[in-house]
Formats: sequence, C-alpha cells, structure tokens
Amino acid sequence: MSKPLTGRVAVITGASSGIGEAAAEHLADLGARVVVLARRADRLTDLVARIEKDGGTALAIAADVTDVTAIRAAADRVATEFGGADLLFNNAGVMLPAPIDEVATDQWQQQIDLNVSGLMNVIGAFVPQLVSAAAERGVADLINTSSIGAQNPYPSFAVYCATKAYVTQLSKQMRADLGPKNVRVAAIEPGFTTTELQSHVTDAGISDWLEGAKTQLEWLTAADVAATVGFIAASPARVNFQQITIMPTGQPN
Repeated sequence: MSKPLTGRVAVITGASSGIGEAAAEHLADLGARVVVLARRADRLTDLVARIEKDGGTALAIAADVTDVTAIRAAADRVATEFGGADLLFNNAGVMLPAPIDEVATDQWQQQIDLNVSGLMNVIGAFVPQLVSAAAERGVADLINTSSIGAQNPYPSFAVYCATKAYVTQLSKQMRADLGPKNVRVAAIEPGFTTTELQSHVTDAGISDWLEGAKTQLEWLTAADVAATVGFIAASPARVNFQQITIMPTGQPN
C-alpha cells in the first residue's frame, strides 16, 4: 500500500468519533504519525490501540478545544514528542439547531464557543508549527471542517450555518496569509454525513426531520470525508484545494 504521508505529523481535533476518528485512521494508513485530540480519553485510547495494531503511530491527547491553555499545552507536547505538526485537521464542532425565535441562547453560545472560538484556539496553537514545517519541508496543511450550511440556508440551523460560514471565509483569508509561506489552507464542506452530530440535536421536530432525510437518500459516511482529507494532504505541494464541497449524490442542496 502506498504511504504518501510517511514522515508527516498530523493533528486531528474532534478525533473521538465520526469524521475525526475516520480521518485519524485513514491518515495513519497513509503513513502519517497522528495526534488524536478530543475530550473523551477512553475513546482516544481505543483509537490509538487500533491504529497501532494496524502498524501506525499515534498519540492521544485528551483536551477541550475551548480551553486555550490545554490546547497550547497540547501543541507543546506535539512539538516535544513529534517535532511539531505539519498537517492540522481542525475538525471539532457541534450542531444544535433550533428555530431562531426560540432564542436558545445557551445553544447559540455553545456552537460559537466550539465552532468558532475553539477553532481559533487550535489555529493559534498550531499555525506556528505549520509555518516552521513548511519552511523546512516545503509544504504543510491546514484543513478545516466547514459544512454545506456555509453556502445554503436551512430552517432552524441559522447559528450553526453562520459558524460554518465563518470557517469557510476564515479559511480563504488565512490562505492569503499562509499560502506564500507554503502552508496550504483548505475548507471541506460536507453535506448530510452520518456522525454523532445528529445525536446532539435536542429539538424533537428537527431530529425527526433528520431521521426522515436518512430514508430519502444515502448519506455520506465519515470515511468518505476522511478520504477527501487524505487526498488533499497527499496532493503535490504546488496544489492547494481551497474549498471542497462533498455532497451525497441524492442531496440537491
């Protein structure tokens, strides 16, 4: 099996389930040493054991991306143990839809804290490592998980979609700063994807709508999105996929 990411160090946030978990396994299969970062230490331990059983190298760091001190400590550990990251998959996030007139301010703030502030904490901690790695090796990657919701409006998803629009626009702006330093920046915008995000939804009507959508078309799997992450990272250094929208074939928008 080809190992195009041999020698690279990949940090994956939100790695305890879903897209992050699948990406960690896939990037390890491609030869990267992976650092899996999430809050649930037990799941990370199991993930590392699977990766190592398959011949890969992995390090688990239990941390909450909304805790800037913990994320900076995680970055220091990656620098000490692996020499720093040259691939960051910034994937941690939460989806808590509700009609805007319900004024679910606690859920609004939770999404902003994780999807925006947490994202920025990780960027602040690891971008210096990416810049250093790119100067030494000629390329590094920063890949952010956005959503098709960054482009299209969906009833009851206003705050979630707004946070993902932030991710897409931020990625474009960071590319202007980091591209000249050989750090590629990409945003991935998945459509309907089967992950734990749906289980976090507290509105019964929206939960029913999501379950109904699963019967109407075949959703993406976490592995589908993980394969896209691997494709981006394994591309020639001269190639930057700025924005990739990955949709189920049957999803119209």
